[in-house]
Amino acid sequence: MLFSLTLIFLSGIILGSIFNRLKLPQLIGMLLTGIILGPYLLNLLDPKILSISADLRQIALIIILTRAGLNLDINDLKKVGRPAVLMCFVPATFEILGMIIFAPKFLGLGLLDSAILGTVIAAVSPAVVVPKMLKLMEEGYGTDRSIPQLIMAGASVDDVFVIVLFTSFIGLASNGTFSMLNLIKIPTSIFFGIFIGFLCAILLIYLFRKIHIRDSLKVIIILNISFLLVTFEHSLTGIIGFSGLLAIMSIGTGIQAKNTILSKRLSVKYSKLWIAAEVMLFVLVGATVNIKYALSASIPAILLIITVLIFRMIGVFLCLVGTSLSYRERLFCMIAYCPKATVQAAIGSIPLSMGLPSGNIILTVAVLSILITAPLGAFAIDISYKKLLLKK
Repeated sequence: MLFSLTLIFLSGIILGSIFNRLKLPQLIGMLLTGIILGPYLLNLLDPKILSISADLRQIALIIILTRAGLNLDINDLKKVGRPAVLMCFVPATFEILGMIIFAPKFLGLGLLDSAILGTVIAAVSPAVVVPKMLKLMEEGYGTDRSIPQLIMAGASVDDVFVIVLFTSFIGLASNGTFSMLNLIKIPTSIFFGIFIGFLCAILLIYLFRKIHIRDSLKVIIILNISFLLVTFEHSLTGIIGFSGLLAIMSIGTGIQAKNTILSKRLSVKYSKLWIAAEVMLFVLVGATVNIKYALSASIPAILLIITVLIFRMIGVFLCLVGTSLSYRERLFCMIAYCPKATVQAAIGSIPLSMGLPSGNIILTVAVLSILITAPLGAFAIDISYKKLLLKK
């Protein structure tokens, strides 16, 4: 396992640096590292690492979402208003509808299988999008119009919406029943996630005021609370939902709202943690990619991904209708809301493991969506933001 960790970090850093020097997103190098080292090519990673890969990726996601929350000003979101709410579900809904319309024509899937595939593909990746938006905020691009904040907030709720729909459609495919009660999980997951997150933030601020604690120890305390929130989400059953990741982001946002100085200090600590977590996250995402499936995929699967991405971008554009954003700024939002990675890696193989006849093709399209949208989306953000956004 130690040798595997050495390979992950050293190879990921080296390949990431090479791509960075080529003016390409370093995450491409990290994804490529995972694909090469993973079980489908050289198979150099210890099975023990792969068995806890999902948990390690979850830790990395917790770190970046907390950092996002610490940099997310509620007043900026209030300025955005209606589009911030619409971005949480409209683009994903359009992408799912696009999949339902075109997957039967491109891949010969039935309507239910197309809907399942749509929910697998439709989730945007906070792991790709959030670091990019934080970079924009640090450089002052788009912050006057709260564009990075809008995209960060939407990306975190977008995943909740899509995963609940995926669970509902999978239930229908496996036992033939679709419960409308499951859809109650969407608003309850969002509400309780935000409420409990802000409650935790208030309690933490009170604790830190009463007891002198070093910032490093504060980070450890917040991380442990974050782990408990995610564990609670996974253990929760019934129709009442709860989003642990949304709660984690809300902790950071709550601290930022109540104590700006503390949020800035903690953000510095989390930025340092992210240096290692980023490598771990994207290398392990790459290790989940079955390159043989991807190479055997036909052109129709690639065309399908591009087609539904257009649907998603139309959904983003409609969310921004009536706003003061220029067409250049709207175009940037459409580009920035496309990268996929973490959710597709997490749930793409579930239909196949359940024995669904369409499981193989769903996994193939999920893999291709990562390979196409994660690097290209990150690259498009990097080359376009200075041209499309105004600097503060």
